[in-house]
Amino acid sequence: MHMSPIVNSWLDLSREQLDEIYRNAEAGSMPSGDMRGTAILAGSMFSRIVATFARLFAWQGKVFDMFAKDGEAGILVNKVSPFSLTFIVAKVYRQPSWMDGKETIVIDYSKTSFLAKVIRDEIREVEPGVYLGKVWWGKTRILDFALTRPV
Repeated sequence: MHMSPIVNSWLDLSREQLDEIYRNAEAGSMPSGDMRGTAILAGSMFSRIVATFARLFAWQGKVFDMFAKDGEAGILVNKVSPFSLTFIVAKVYRQPSWMDGKETIVIDYSKTSFLAKVIRDEIREVEPGVYLGKVWWGKTRILDFALTRPV
């Protein structure tokens, strides 16, 4: 499984280390188009196995359509299953982060998906085209993930 060197390094970090990277990042530019996803089970000796398994069988990333005139709001669909089927729609916009109150890019499923209505993702651009994300289930953070432009 090919992934960017920075995302590869994140698979070895603890949740606290990933949180520090996230807190130190700016929201950055809105992603657009196809973004490759990597699930990160922070602090686990199985994080590489989980990332590979998730990529092959569950979640491959997100496709963003930023249709607002200023490019600052839109929707996305997730790429899921071994066939990268696109479904599970979310709204995308900027808002303060639940983690630290600083601006973040929110991926909000509450009004667009029955299956994922309690999920909220937050992402920040750590370097151009590389985003670190946090997944919230209600107000509980459950997972980290990365998004990168496909190579």
